[in-house]
Amino acid sequence: MSASRQSAGAVPLGGVAPVSRRAMNLAQFLVQSARRHPSRPALVCGDASLTWRDLDARTAALAQALAEHGVGKGDRVLVHSRNSFAFVETLFAVLRLGAVWVPTNCRISPDEAVYLAQAAGAKAFLCEGQSAAHAAAVAQAMPQLALLARLGPGEFGQADTATLIAARLGRAPQDCADVGYDDPCWFFFTSGTTGHPKAAVLTHGQMAFVVTNHLCDLMPGTTEDDVSLVVAPLSHGAGIHFLTQVARGACTVLPQGERFDAAQVWELVARHGVTNMFTVPTIVKMLVEHPAVDAFDHGSLRYVIYAGAPMYREDQKRALAKLGRVLVQYFGLGEVTGNITVLPPDHHHDGDGPEARAGTCGYARTGMQISIQDEAGKPLPAGQTGEICVCGPAVFAGYYANPQANAKAFRDGWFRTGDLGYQDEAGYLYITGRESDMYISGGSNIYPREVEEKVLAHPAVVEAAVLGVPDPVWGEVGVMVCVLRPGHALEAEALLEWMAPRMARYKLPRQVFFWDALPRSGYGKITKKLVRDALRERGCLAAG
Repeated sequence: MSASRQSAGAVPLGGVAPVSRRAMNLAQFLVQSARRHPSRPALVCGDASLTWRDLDARTAALAQALAEHGVGKGDRVLVHSRNSFAFVETLFAVLRLGAVWVPTNCRISPDEAVYLAQAAGAKAFLCEGQSAAHAAAVAQAMPQLALLARLGPGEFGQADTATLIAARLGRAPQDCADVGYDDPCWFFFTSGTTGHPKAAVLTHGQMAFVVTNHLCDLMPGTTEDDVSLVVAPLSHGAGIHFLTQVARGACTVLPQGERFDAAQVWELVARHGVTNMFTVPTIVKMLVEHPAVDAFDHGSLRYVIYAGAPMYREDQKRALAKLGRVLVQYFGLGEVTGNITVLPPDHHHDGDGPEARAGTCGYARTGMQISIQDEAGKPLPAGQTGEICVCGPAVFAGYYANPQANAKAFRDGWFRTGDLGYQDEAGYLYITGRESDMYISGGSNIYPREVEEKVLAHPAVVEAAVLGVPDPVWGEVGVMVCVLRPGHALEAEALLEWMAPRMARYKLPRQVFFWDALPRSGYGKITKKLVRDALRERGCLAAG
């Protein structure tokens, strides 16, 4: 592995030289739950279920099959699949071997799958049966693959994982490989909003801290009696959340079907007594605004955890009104595995008093430290906006085979998030936007999120995105795209007139467009890159 974390360097204590630290293989989470709760359900989807004993045995058998095809410690295994039992089995099979799990976003194209396979140096490719084009593209680009296996029915591959497992069930289980604290376990590909995605290297030691921290800060008191519902791809943040459930022996429920269905989600919450789920703000918004929220009992919920983007204040209020104080917000990038801040349920207020701290994403997670820095890396005092930087055990090991990206991402031991924000006197963090989202109009810095928060208070506006575009006079000016609530009509001039007394004039967008929907990434996020691309495709920027 060529990735490494840049730091100030460790000083030997008492003259003792640093030693290599052994860590628990993350697959032990499954082994331990199978020992403690063998007959309890680990996974449920529709009428199908797997007990902890079954899941442990099946992943051990798949690990044996991978080993027989030459996959071993440190090898990368690319996995392309939607959420399923088979997808979960690949995670623990790869971890058992000390190999590296490399999951994709299931919505990527075949060419993008080839890029990820080559960037990771994949030894094997496990691909869902309905993605034959992805399998063919990767196999053609990488004929040296030790194994191309299929998840589910299909017409490609040397075998399907179910057959590989069935042939090895009942054998002596595949032991978990010995691993060190810094041994990689997961390549967490960034979303790639600019340029190609980068492989953030997550390690066994780091991830053990992350799981512990999630249980400490996000969902304290989680036990085998809890039930978690998956409403996001397990390839990214939801997969980290799933690991915390495995560590405590809590059952995980997978919805049926390939598309998000709010009515099904609420029916599953009621049927299974779901106590926690992880998602993104846009999905929370869709859930609480769907009529099914009132048709099913959701009183079992203790933690509705959202991350991936800040939640607008008006959306927070609506969610609190429907669900009560069960919201948990956290802020963090894939490179820090989500572990930067937390805003627990008792810090979510539906009022507008000072205790609400409107706009905050919380305070520093246990064991993590936040620093707001200027362009030179100098710490800034409370109230001043700068780049959000972080250090602590949750920070990743670096980008795989990408020294240039590592040099840019780390400064004096701090990981630079690329997000802008400030802390108040009490240490609560407020995000003002991505560094790349800020634009300068007439010499003044404008943070799109501030404008978006204002316009979302308008009763007719349900979603909004603001971004800066080039202007020959002012350098840049703002363009805003809005989505209106069903049954509402609004003109751009009327909306700007409503906004005018609520913010400085120079912050007002120069153009307003109304669309039926905003574009979303494969993880449900509304990104400025996607909005900008859509504006270009529709000819809006040229018209401006």
